[in-house]
Amino acid sequence: MSLPFWQTKTLSEMSNPEWESLCDGCARCCMHKLEDEDTGEVHYTSIVCRYLDQDKCQCTDYSQRNVNVPECVLLTPERVDEFAWLPNTCAYRLIAEGKDLYDWHPLVSGDKASVQAAGIAVTGKVVDERSVHPDSHQEYIIRWVEQ
Repeated sequence: MSLPFWQTKTLSEMSNPEWESLCDGCARCCMHKLEDEDTGEVHYTSIVCRYLDQDKCQCTDYSQRNVNVPECVLLTPERVDEFAWLPNTCAYRLIAEGKDLYDWHPLVSGDKASVQAAGIAVTGKVVDERSVHPDSHQEYIIRWVEQ
């Protein structure tokens, strides 16, 4: 039996469909982040982009996301060295760090609902950016529960 592609290929060796399939659909990357200017530490908030469908954990305009939101971070194999800000559950970060996917990842479980069942998805845990005053983002800083 052969090993799955994410265990045999680097991120840069993956085809576009393989790359895209690594996304577990948690939508944590759609959360607003604040960077501490002194330490460089990145803090996640429970505020999400206006284009996120919170029930499906999908961008409502994925193909135009960088046009609609110029600061939206485009994850590419060429930027793998920048992935440390991603949550420790993110497949892109895990593979970049030489780790395997969690059992709840859809590529492992065979079920997209496993992300929700594991409590990883943002559904029901976040607020739309349009309902938050820009000066109050620090009030929404969250801490990840380690996996």
